[in-house]
Amino acid sequence: MIARLIVQTVLWLAGMGAVLFGAAGTLAWPGAWCYLFEMGALGLWVGVWLAGYDPGLLAERLGSFVQRGQSTWDKFFMACVAVAWCAWLILMGLDARRFHWSSMHPSLQGVGVLAILVSMLAMRAVFRANSYAAPVVKIQSERGHKVSDSGPYAYVRHPMYAWAILFLVGTPLVLGSWWGALCVPLLVVGLAWRAVLEERMLREQLPGYAEYAARVRYRFVPYVW
Repeated sequence: MIARLIVQTVLWLAGMGAVLFGAAGTLAWPGAWCYLFEMGALGLWVGVWLAGYDPGLLAERLGSFVQRGQSTWDKFFMACVAVAWCAWLILMGLDARRFHWSSMHPSLQGVGVLAILVSMLAMRAVFRANSYAAPVVKIQSERGHKVSDSGPYAYVRHPMYAWAILFLVGTPLVLGSWWGALCVPLLVVGLAWRAVLEERMLREQLPGYAEYAARVRYRFVPYVW
């Protein structure tokens, strides 16, 4: 499991690096190196911890983004995510290094690094509370899927998405792209759309979810939405 985690992490980082540096037209981009290093270090740290704490969830998270039992609409969503993610990275490479369309103060890079760190630490708490936090939307019947309502799930119904927003904000700050930052609201809307459709499925197929949703009113941020 650890070997698979390392291989997938290296391949993921290599792919992102190819897109970022290819769009930038240079390897001389400290922000991109910083971003890839932080992503790799934190990803491996959480993955190794998860291998000991909940290997079943790690296996789910290392699975394909298109799986048997996954909702058809979510397969479409994940395909769109792949395209949007690559396009976003390309835009930030073009903006921050190749054409310098915008200029961001270097101090904001530190803010971005901190935002990504906090989001990953919070994700660890999410995984501790929910053994079914797979990357795809499906009912994990073979693993005894049930409602998770402890830890961060006692406050919002989608804490993983909520902390993902902080990650999305941190990414263009580390890379130094205001054009990338302008895309974040659109990405958040995509997460919100997925959350609504996911809840619709969970209400229909997961016993106890409707009662949980009535008890925990907010999806992402308490007293907001």
